[in-house]
Amino acid sequence: METKLPKAERTRQFIIETTSGIFNMKGYAGTSMSDITDATGLTKGSIYGNFENKEEVALAVFDYNHGKVSQAISQYINKAKTYHDKLMVYAQVYDQYSRNIFPKGGCPMLNTAIEADDTNPLLKERAAKALLSWKKRITDLIEGGIAAGEFKPGIDTNQTALSMIALIEGGIMIAKVTNSQTNLDTILKTVEMLVNQLKA
Repeated sequence: METKLPKAERTRQFIIETTSGIFNMKGYAGTSMSDITDATGLTKGSIYGNFENKEEVALAVFDYNHGKVSQAISQYINKAKTYHDKLMVYAQVYDQYSRNIFPKGGCPMLNTAIEADDTNPLLKERAAKALLSWKKRITDLIEGGIAAGEFKPGIDTNQTALSMIALIEGGIMIAKVTNSQTNLDTILKTVEMLVNQLKA
């Protein structure tokens, strides 16, 4: 039998899910308390009954949005048979950043990092943690590919992982600013070239 979450936890989750697109599109500074109450239909008192302040909502929303993206990527990676194909998942999934895998507004890590780098230490830290976790997943895959004889030995895994992330996130930023999916496709071809160069 399925265990139901306590009412307070259900309300908290409802607030997070309902405001996930708003925070991802408008950012922490751009999202007002009335945006949150209008979207959820709850009073300010109900929001503050579940979260200490707006920042706590924003942090929970970031975790939710980032978790949604990470989970989708993990499912694709788990289905891929080779380490090469597992790495290629990143280029393929991020090519769909404007589609359903991502919350409204695109990549939560990019959006949060850009907004919070000089304005909100807690959100900046959360985005940095997400980025470092992503870097570790990529380096682990490269190391797995080297151990399996699929990739060349002596690869600088740190440099490769950071380069992949920079290309993907930079590509999304350029695509959004220029309203051009073609620009992202062009940059993701460089990610594919980078991954292909790892082959033994």
